[in-house]
Amino acid sequence: MQKNIILYWLQPNVIQHSKRILTTYESITGISLFDTNLSDEYRSYLLYHAPYVVVSHDTQQDPIFNYANLTAQQLWQLDWNQFTALPSRLSAEVERGKDRQHLLEEAAQKGYIDNYSGIRISSKGVRFKI
Repeated sequence: MQKNIILYWLQPNVIQHSKRILTTYESITGISLFDTNLSDEYRSYLLYHAPYVVVSHDTQQDPIFNYANLTAQQLWQLDWNQFTALPSRLSAEVERGKDRQHLLEEAAQKGYIDNYSGIRISSKGVRFKI
């Protein structure tokens, strides 16, 4: 029996969100992660398969992830549907709450985080450094 493979990076809403992530990052930093002459679909593919973590969450009181590239999914040991239903506060150890709050404040001020290093915890309890 063959398992259905979903190419999340090809879904229209994910392509649009990837474009928003890349455009916002470029407008804030002046750095293009990928050639802007490439198609939106291919840039979505590149972001989804990037060898570094790319995640985003919404802006509600208890933010929920709305994007997680494949690297993030593998580290947190979650698939797309599980990750995009996860409150972002559950991606870190409880005692690191102040660090998380500092990160959220920096993200709100700058629009992104690029200098973060810390310990996270996967869905199976494995601690890892990002």
